Amino acid sequence: MTNPLQKFFRQPKVYVKLPSGGIYSKPGNIQGDLNQLPVYGMTGMDEIVLRTPDALLSGESTANIIHSCIPAIVDPWELSIIDMVPLLSAVRIATYGNEMKVEHRCTNCNEDNDYDIDLNKIIEHYMHLSYNGKIVLRDLVINLQPLNYKQSTEFNLRNFRLQQQIAQAGTVTDEEEQQKLVNNLYKELARIQAEIFLYIIESVETGSERVTERSFISEWLSNCEADVYDAIKGRNVTNNEAWAIPQFPIKCDHCEHESKLSVELDNSNFFAKA
Repeated sequence: MTNPLQKFFRQPKVYVKLPSGGIYSKPGNIQGDLNQLPVYGMTGMDEIVLRTPDALLSGESTANIIHSCIPAIVDPWELSIIDMVPLLSAVRIATYGNEMKVEHRCTNCNEDNDYDIDLNKIIEHYMHLSYNGKIVLRDLVINLQPLNYKQSTEFNLRNFRLQQQIAQAGTVTDEEEQQKLVNNLYKELARIQAEIFLYIIESVETGSERVTERSFISEWLSNCEADVYDAIKGRNVTNNEAWAIPQFPIKCDHCEHESKLSVELDNSNFFAKA
């Protein structure tokens, strides 16, 4: 029997293209036309999930929203991190429309201003980017890839908790004990950085050989020269900067001071109706 309420079900509101072309997602994770993924507006249940603090911190709410609103994506955790901003922008557009009101305090006169940001411009920005993952260094070719959403979330959580511990270390009264604690925490931060490098290296080519085994790459990273490490770090920073959320030029209504507005992808605000 056909559900008599079916005609009231959600329908796709917008269609979005993956900036990465899907090449960094595991096979079968994205179904249908990668250039025209249907995007549905959020349900009432989706909005409830967004108000769950633990789900926000763990990234679970974001994964649930994408799974609900872009059903062509089988496992949101396996999505490339460079696809996340345009996809979430498309979900926001499908739910509330393309304009988002953002409040900003002028740095010149301290007056508050409201601006209407066109989220289509964020999506369009990413459509013109390409991920530069190839590093040629002497006899080596190092092929990088962006982290997936699960890896990025886990690293961010670990980094967040370590930063909290570093801040709390200042409350330790014994200076020697405090310094020992801080040193250990910074060593752990360095280990996280090394792990990130291990995950963003897709392969290393030397002559006719192409190495993809994690254990071999990990051993090589632990023994490579400093300029190799610096080249990977530099390219990763460059890619992260290129794929950051674009800023919007604005002018203060009160003093006409011109500046740039950053849109924060904070789920509790980004998906609030405004």
